[in-house]
Amino acid sequence: MKPTLKIFVQKNFLQSNEWKEVKKLSNKLFKLLSDPNVIKKIKKVNQPGVSSHKIQEVITKESEKIGFKSEMNGLFSNYKNSKLRPDFYKKVLKTGVIIEVEKGQTVQNNNDLKDFWKCHICDEVNYLFLFVPQILIQNEEDKRKKSKKPFKDVCNHMTSFFEPQNYTNVRGVVVFGY
Repeated sequence: MKPTLKIFVQKNFLQSNEWKEVKKLSNKLFKLLSDPNVIKKIKKVNQPGVSSHKIQEVITKESEKIGFKSEMNGLFSNYKNSKLRPDFYKKVLKTGVIIEVEKGQTVQNNNDLKDFWKCHICDEVNYLFLFVPQILIQNEEDKRKKSKKPFKDVCNHMTSFFEPQNYTNVRGVVVFGY
């Protein structure tokens, strides 16, 4: 399945230099993930019972090509839960981007909202790249129904945060569907 993406950005940042840089990064990453060989690798590990860490391994190789660092320590040192780490981090101008990779618990355990919260409390970042399955198949029944669609659900969740009355310090989210 070809990857897809949905962009959410606060209107007052659309023309900012930082958003232009973040958007360039998202475009580069999307291009890397759209390579047929990468699509095959993701398809191979995006199977029932396989951990999101296997998806993360594929994304690690691609995100490091554009300067992301895996599991950056110290970004949450100002908080009691200082052991939090993003899957990936990259500094961009005076802010940064974190990447979070999800699979089976994306919507069921609200991991998408937890990832948004991590971006919200991190002093060094204002942007989130969130990787989620387009279709989640966890067992044989799901295989027949194909009813779980985390990408769509996550996009619905993120929409609310990008209504002007709901703005936070998370200035933009790019949801990548794999």
